[in-house]
Amino acid sequence: MQVLIHRDSKAWSLQVWVSFLLAVFLCGVGLAWLPGKDLDRAFMVMGYFFCLSAAFVLAKFVRDNEKAEAEGKAADSPMFKFVVWIGFFLAMALTGWGLLRMEISETYKAFLGVSWLYLITTTFTLAKTLRDKHEADLAEARLDGRRSAMRGE
Repeated sequence: MQVLIHRDSKAWSLQVWVSFLLAVFLCGVGLAWLPGKDLDRAFMVMGYFFCLSAAFVLAKFVRDNEKAEAEGKAADSPMFKFVVWIGFFLAMALTGWGLLRMEISETYKAFLGVSWLYLITTTFTLAKTLRDKHEADLAEARLDGRRSAMRGE
């Protein structure tokens, strides 16, 4: 019996990491040279980190629930679902509000906004890629264990 374990290509993994790091770099550059008040800069840095962590949590939450449903197991509690989704939307809304209210040029706002949204989208892609790799590693380890057991090792 042949078992097929899906793995992303090295080129895809490289592209995902390069995209994520480029997004982090662009956000960092935008925030490092942000004109205006230090308080605005601090708010935006916190907002970007809040959005980044909320995106990773949301990606894991959705993936865990899909897996639980596929296995017929109980998913997370409704309250946790509420907290995860509200946390993500709150992070995005507050960061967007902070960006829109800053007294900087529209061009700079556009740069910060696009780099921020790029960071969020690459975060979801990175989370999926890392989870896929982890699941493929687990499947391969289980398969190796079964093969060893069948050979009597």
